[in-house]
Amino acid sequence: MEIVKEFSRFAYEYNKYNVIQKEVAKRLASYVPKGFYNKILDLGSGDGAIYHTLNHNNDIKFNSFVAFDFSKEMLEIHPTNKHIEKVCKDFNQLDSFSMFKKYEFDLLISSSALQWSSNLFSLLTTIAPIANRHYFAFFTSNTFKTLHKTADISSPIYSREELIDTLDKVFKYEMEIVEYTLEFNSVYEMLKYIKRSGIGGGVKPLSYKQTKNLLESYPLEYLEFEVLFVKVIST
Repeated sequence: MEIVKEFSRFAYEYNKYNVIQKEVAKRLASYVPKGFYNKILDLGSGDGAIYHTLNHNNDIKFNSFVAFDFSKEMLEIHPTNKHIEKVCKDFNQLDSFSMFKKYEFDLLISSSALQWSSNLFSLLTTIAPIANRHYFAFFTSNTFKTLHKTADISSPIYSREELIDTLDKVFKYEMEIVEYTLEFNSVYEMLKYIKRSGIGGGVKPLSYKQTKNLLESYPLEYLEFEVLFVKVIST
């Protein structure tokens, strides 16, 4: 297991709320071998970071792209063309995948989404048979670890160990851990970023006391992120 540290020092800009997700999508897409893919499924497609990255790679071609997301609003801003099919369903509802045939996809890719699965083992076993290749990027519970510690709260997403344990039960795979940081001018801007970026996942807001403690006691000038990248070898 390799751990890579990447420090992203951005002057804070209000139009960059998903800057880390974009970096994660680019890195995950770089794992995909060059070639032609008849049909690709992007699970938790969001506004299209994976599509944009693959579509601008001259070494990767595809005939059909399925953008799968539970958010109608996200799918509305996802690119639209004759090669793209949009599916508005929740991946936590496993019958959402009954519409797909075995090995229907040459490639299944999911970036920054499946850490929100309510039952990751069941989800992975359900999606394993519908594609020939699988690539995943999961945020781990070490994302915002100092913030969580300072606020005395637990992460709402899986730990690195839980993710690996679940993956071990379903796939043979290669993985890489990448740590990111994102700098801010103030703790207030950090909290605003978390709220607007989607990384918080709609978790219950902090109490007044927790927020006050963070504003007074958070010891860093940046947020921490940890991402587990996975290339499946076989199911």
